[in-house]
Amino acid sequence: MSWRPQYRSSKFRNVYGKVASREHCFDGVPITKNVHDNHFCAVNARFLAIVTESAGGGSFLVIPLEQTGRIEPNYPKVCGHQGNVLDIKWNPFIENIIASCSEDTTVRIWEIPEGGLKRNMTEAVLELYGHSRRVGLVEWHPTTNNILFSAGYDYKVLIWNLDIGEPVKMIDCHTDVILCMSFNTDGSLLATTCKDKKLRVVEPRSGRVLQEASCKNHRVNRVVFLGSTKRLLTTGVSRWNTRQIALWDQEDLSMPLIEEEIDGLSGLLFPFYDADTHMLYLAGKGDGNIRYYEIGSEKPYLSYLMEFRSPAPQKGLGVMPKHGLDVSACEVFRFYKLITLKGLIEPISMIVPRRSETYQEDIYPMTPGTEPALTPDEWLSGMNRDPILMSLKEGYKRTSKIVFKAPVREKKSVVVNGIDLLENVPPRTENELLRVFFRQQDEIRRLKDELSQKDIRIRQLQLELKNLRNSPKNN
Repeated sequence: MSWRPQYRSSKFRNVYGKVASREHCFDGVPITKNVHDNHFCAVNARFLAIVTESAGGGSFLVIPLEQTGRIEPNYPKVCGHQGNVLDIKWNPFIENIIASCSEDTTVRIWEIPEGGLKRNMTEAVLELYGHSRRVGLVEWHPTTNNILFSAGYDYKVLIWNLDIGEPVKMIDCHTDVILCMSFNTDGSLLATTCKDKKLRVVEPRSGRVLQEASCKNHRVNRVVFLGSTKRLLTTGVSRWNTRQIALWDQEDLSMPLIEEEIDGLSGLLFPFYDADTHMLYLAGKGDGNIRYYEIGSEKPYLSYLMEFRSPAPQKGLGVMPKHGLDVSACEVFRFYKLITLKGLIEPISMIVPRRSETYQEDIYPMTPGTEPALTPDEWLSGMNRDPILMSLKEGYKRTSKIVFKAPVREKKSVVVNGIDLLENVPPRTENELLRVFFRQQDEIRRLKDELSQKDIRIRQLQLELKNLRNSPKNN
């Protein structure tokens, strides 16, 4: 399908990708070499976050968007995790709050200072413990403030209420590792793909599976809700090991509406959907191409538009929220491409060519803004509400006034053999680990010396006792 363009009337038929100049890229970034199938990148209107290589734990960089160019090797990091960081996501309503999850089984919430980091950050404002194995995915609820979803290798999805810092719900319907999560527009439905080759549509508050598809011919990897169209799109692999996409009706997953083979490459296909323009972008992990399509309500549903080509392979892609785009340049989408071999983060703008420099209302409809529609208690009680919309003409630079307040927890104690386990928490940074290691080595040497001295003293006493027994007086 991608090699045979279908000429039809569309305002997005001539959309093209424009790569930022080298001075507007982020260079010298030690991008992680972890093979986990995630983007390792998150971006909002103020900051760019990238998971980086780190010894002795997991860390990621947070760089202000205006700070382009070469990044110094000693640039400050967020480095509180004890295992590799597997996913990071910015809070959609508070621009300096980011969630991260790691192989150390924890989810952590970080508050980034104004202007970015000045030194390494090791203290999270909130640490969330609940998974028994490593945590591979985190997702913020699209309309409710302070509701976070996390999926772990224990096959469970936990729903966290950050107002209290505790898990409030658990979705336990999966039989293998969860590969992807996606919400519909108002966050009332959650779609998941799983390593057990099943696509599920779940009601998140009850954990009830509403629809389930066993994808034997189309092995699903990624899923995305197509806005308010009541349709899902999945990417995966066909029975002949070719990359494939499938379109589904969310209320009937018995058969896909359409299946289309893309190519014979082996890399994962990441789908991105823009509900405002009804455009779908497909980016392959390990190749440099980004294909884009227009989604229609009638057959053939999927219309190929064009393809952005690049020789540099991408490890992952971050996506700028709508309110961070440059509307004066008719920019409708922006990727941040991770090029591991060059240590480079490359912005790619998708632009609609227009001669007029005035605001183009037909390509910038009202879009979800930075204000939450619900509180955690309202959503947990069963309420659903569409996102609060904003116009990019007037308010696209307006920032949210919401402030994150970490819950105050009562100090608990777990005493085992006279030691408070929660008081003696393990160290969080590489330097602290090294200090503890050397202290332990010193303690081991000291104990060995003491044992050696005692052993010598015991031998002396045994010798004295033997001499006393053999003395003439005792005979």
